[in-house]
Amino acid sequence: MVEKVIIMGAAGRDFHNFNVYFRDNERYRVVCFTATQIPDIDGRQYPAELAGKLYPDGIPIVSDKNLRELILENQVDLVAFSYSDVPHLEVMHKASIATAAGADFVIIGASYTMLESSRKVVSVCAVRTGCGKSQTSREVVRILQKMGKKVVSVRHPMPYGDLTKQVVQRFATYEDMDKYDCTIEEREEYEPYVRMGAVIYAGIDYEKILRAAEKEADVIVWDGGNNDTPFFKPDVNIVVFDPHRAGHETTYHPGETNMLLADIAIINKVDSAPVENVEKVRRTIEAHNPDATIVLAVSELLTEDPDRIRGKRVLVVEDGPTLTHGEMEYGAGVIAARRFGAASLADPRPYLAGTLKETFEKYPNIGTLLPAMGYSPQQIKDLEKTINDCPCDLVVLATPVDLLHLLTINKPTVRIRYEYKDNSRPTLEELLVKRLGPQEG
Repeated sequence: MVEKVIIMGAAGRDFHNFNVYFRDNERYRVVCFTATQIPDIDGRQYPAELAGKLYPDGIPIVSDKNLRELILENQVDLVAFSYSDVPHLEVMHKASIATAAGADFVIIGASYTMLESSRKVVSVCAVRTGCGKSQTSREVVRILQKMGKKVVSVRHPMPYGDLTKQVVQRFATYEDMDKYDCTIEEREEYEPYVRMGAVIYAGIDYEKILRAAEKEADVIVWDGGNNDTPFFKPDVNIVVFDPHRAGHETTYHPGETNMLLADIAIINKVDSAPVENVEKVRRTIEAHNPDATIVLAVSELLTEDPDRIRGKRVLVVEDGPTLTHGEMEYGAGVIAARRFGAASLADPRPYLAGTLKETFEKYPNIGTLLPAMGYSPQQIKDLEKTINDCPCDLVVLATPVDLLHLLTINKPTVRIRYEYKDNSRPTLEELLVKRLGPQEG
C-alpha cells in the first residue's frame, strides 16, 4: 500500500524532511506541501528536478488554510508536521484537524533527519525565534578561528525564491547575495558573516550543502532558524534561551526539544530582562535538562554615535521574524532607543504602505516600531515608503542587514548592532575549548 502524504511547512524544515525521508521512498507519495508563516511562499511548485524520480511533475505548494479539505479530497493517509516556532496548543489543533479528517499525524524524530558529517559540528539553536542565535553563532565562529580551526557556517534554509537556483548557496561576498536575489530576512543572516570575512552556506539540499562545506572546513557551525532542531548531527549542541519570554521554553515546538537536547544552555539578554525571569529560565533548564551547562550572556548593543539618539523622536526598524512569528513586542532597537535617551518612539502604523498593512493585521501585537519585512521586491518598496512617510527625527536601524544598501531613506539614520558577550563563568570559549580540544599551532 502506498501512503498519500501532506507535508506541512514554511519553506525550510518541510523540504529537508522530504529530501532525507520521503524523496525516492516507494512507500509514500507526497500530494503537496502546505505553507504558512512566510508571505507568498505558497502557489509555487517544488520542482521536478529536485523532487526525484517519483515526481516527474514536481509537487505543488499550497496554503495550509484548507488542510481538512486537502486531506479529504486527496484521501491522504499521513500529515507530517514540518515547521517550527509554533505553540504546542496550535500543533495539537493541526493534529486534531488531520485525525478528524482520517489521516495520521506525525512529527518526525529530531535525530532521525540529522545528517552525519565527517567533520566536527557545533550547532546553535534556540527555544524561540529572536533569542540571539545569530550573534551566538558568529561568536562560535570567532572562538573556533581563534583555536586555529578552519570554520564554515551553514544556515537553516530560507528558500523563498526560484528553488532550482537555491540547491546549494555559498555566501562570501555582497555580490553573492545580489546573485541570489536575497530577501531582507536572508541578508540579515548572511551579511554579518560576510562583514567578518567568514563563509556561510544555505539552500535546499542539505546533503549536498554539507558535503560542499566539509571540503573547506575542519569544523562546521550549524546556524539554526526559528527554534528548529539541527539538520546536522552535532558534536556540541548550543541552545539559546530568552528570559524576556520566560516559560516559552516549555510551550513551543520544537523549542522544548532543543532544550532537552542542549549540551550548553545560554540564557541571553540577562542585562535587559528581569532578574526573576532569568532565574525562572535557569530553574526550568535545571529541572528538564540537568546535564546541560548553563552560561549567562548579554546581547551587547553597539553603535558608533549613541549621542545622535538622545532627545530625538526615533522610528525603530527591527528584525522582522522576531516581531512576527517570534511574537516579541520589541527588540534591540527599542532597548537601544531607551538606553541612549530617545525622547519618544515614532508610530509607523498610520503610515503603513501596501503589504505592511497585512503584516500588522496578521500580527497585531507588534508595538510602536517597524519590522524590516522584505520577502519580495514589493514589500521592500513598501518598507521604504513607510519609513519615508513616517515623521521622525531619526531612523534607528536595528536589523543586521544594511538597509541603506537596499533602500533610499529620506531621513538621518543610525545603525544598532548587537553581539554576543559572556556574563558568567565558564565562558562559551572555555566550554568549546574543553569539548573540542586545545588551540592548534
